[in-house]
Amino acid sequence: MPARRAKRLARRIQAHARRHRLPHEIWTSPLRRCADVGRWLRRWGWRHHQDAALLELDFGDWDGRPWSDIPKAAMDAWVADFAGSHPGGGESLQMLLARASGWHGAKAGGMVVSHGGWMLARRWVSEHPDRTPAACEWPSPPRYAERWTFDTTPAASTQRDAGNNVANNPTNILGPTQR
Repeated sequence: MPARRAKRLARRIQAHARRHRLPHEIWTSPLRRCADVGRWLRRWGWRHHQDAALLELDFGDWDGRPWSDIPKAAMDAWVADFAGSHPGGGESLQMLLARASGWHGAKAGGMVVSHGGWMLARRWVSEHPDRTPAACEWPSPPRYAERWTFDTTPAASTQRDAGNNVANNPTNILGPTQR
């Protein structure tokens, strides 16, 4: 992510935190496109935590490749066993769902900058705690800098935040990029 884009997102987070009197603490994935946002905030006096549990799904050999370069047979195999398959030899969706549901790093009012896949996994386990998704059920990725909130209790539902309304004791998640 270009430095200006990371700085712009950090400014948006800073304004949101000021508006809602949230703690100046941010949790990010260690990947640069997320961590750079946290680094900007750290320069401005925030506490910045990096946590590998916030990483995007590991696509193994597929990582960084355009979808069009991945053989159709490999994609079809992934779709056939969407949650259990290990795309590109990487992490299964079941593993990502477990990682997202088990993450409780941020306290109420905390801010998180993570990836679209992690955000979707966190939302899925909040809304469907007893179901494994099929490929046709997997939602569209969030837009750049889209903010979602989720209650800090594991079984509570996640909400897309269309405006500046924030639920009681949420953790705010922002997605800097999409795959």
